Amino acid sequence: MSIRSNKIALFIDGPNLFATAKTLGFDIDYKRLLKEFQSRGTLVRAFYYTAIIEDQEFVAIRPLIDWLDYNGYTVVTKATKEFIDASGRRKVKGNMDIELAVDAMEMSAHVDEMVLFSGDGDFRSLVEAIQRRGVRVTVVSTISTQPAWVADELRRQADLFLDLRELQPRIARDPVERPLATADRGPKPMTPTKRQTPSL
Repeated sequence: MSIRSNKIALFIDGPNLFATAKTLGFDIDYKRLLKEFQSRGTLVRAFYYTAIIEDQEFVAIRPLIDWLDYNGYTVVTKATKEFIDASGRRKVKGNMDIELAVDAMEMSAHVDEMVLFSGDGDFRSLVEAIQRRGVRVTVVSTISTQPAWVADELRRQADLFLDLRELQPRIARDPVERPLATADRGPKPMTPTKRQTPSL
């Protein structure tokens, strides 16, 4: 199969990728990340998933979300949900696993390769289901930390495992640039995202 005919979709677990990169000591340049995978085939879609705390007038992640939305990413957000657990502690819930899994299953009929940016072992059964449909699955996370950020069962299930440390030279943000998530400290108007999942 030629590189040009290899149809790729990216599925980015936003908080997981952010935490993994931070642990490795760098920030992601999302424009460079897009170019890197465009060079590997025909990039059909790049999904970015994150939960948002909506009761704050301005959250640090908003500038990044807006930039991604206008620059080639399909952003899927959901409002976080607060609850009190059995021991009376306040908890915030904002898991996007189901949204990512549904989109991945729907996209599997249109791509040759799925690239999952997450180390979450909960995705192992999703990867297996996607593979049964004839789609190759690449998992991007890291084993360069102690402990490793990727669950062993997810890494074993993947057709290919890419360590984020190896990708760093090609997708890291230049340290002298201001990160998008903190570039604008003032409040800015909320712009609609391409996809929004209602909170439960």
